[in-house]
Amino acid sequence: MSFLDHITRCNNADLSQFEPWYIGETRVGFLHQEFLPLVAVRTELFSHRNGGWYLSSDLDTPARRSEAMRTFLLELNRRGLFKNHWRDEAYNVSQHFTDPPLMTMERAAVPWFGVRAYGPHMTGFVRRTDGLHVWVPRRSYTKPTFPGLLDNTVAGGQPAGMGLLENLIKECGEEASIPPELARQAKAVGYVSYWNQSGRQLKPDVMTCFDLELPEDFTPRANDGEVHAFELWPVQRVFETVRDTDDFKYNCNLVLIDFFVRHGLLAADDRHFFAIVEGLHAQAPQAG
Repeated sequence: MSFLDHITRCNNADLSQFEPWYIGETRVGFLHQEFLPLVAVRTELFSHRNGGWYLSSDLDTPARRSEAMRTFLLELNRRGLFKNHWRDEAYNVSQHFTDPPLMTMERAAVPWFGVRAYGPHMTGFVRRTDGLHVWVPRRSYTKPTFPGLLDNTVAGGQPAGMGLLENLIKECGEEASIPPELARQAKAVGYVSYWNQSGRQLKPDVMTCFDLELPEDFTPRANDGEVHAFELWPVQRVFETVRDTDDFKYNCNLVLIDFFVRHGLLAADDRHFFAIVEGLHAQAPQAG
């Protein structure tokens, strides 16, 4: 196991298995070939031309698109497609984060349509006399996704209608009982991106990285049941756990690797330094 192994694992997508999906002339996602039978039969919603799939032009406003898609997705959910992952949480659908959303879509469906998702991931750290330490949570053993794995201090998906910092402040309170006046001190320090495929699902995602220096006398507390417990680890232990194991949720490794780079834990003369830094900002892979 190595840092590059984690980056490779997150960037395993094979776009030759997918066809692009458009709203108007804007490509907003990708549909897996094995998912297409569920789409192709809904001719009132989707059409195929020039190697791509298009949402009906009759749905000419974001509200109409969102409503029609929600009806379709609820039908798929009743048929068991999303298993127990349905959240009743809407994500924006657009090509870029700052673009006006073309529609919203249920969070559980986003990877099935290859739509780019966003979210804040925050590393909470403490400076002690014996060096830098990081608050490491273990995910609840009852979570439907990646139960029991280690995670970033606070992280969450980006729901429609919220700013990234606003969302992070909310997640800080829900996941770690960090009060708003403290959470507001978090600093946006960059992003990591990856193109991950899991069967028929595609996640071409972007995680905005935040750092928050926490007081030495503050202890995060699990609040909403998503975290089993928090532990304060010396940063070298975090470094070695990421480098040598799969103990962290797969994409959280990238956020921590970015932290290691920015805080000087990864030497510039490391033979993989440039490959690691470049790999944290993956672009779309070539089909095939």
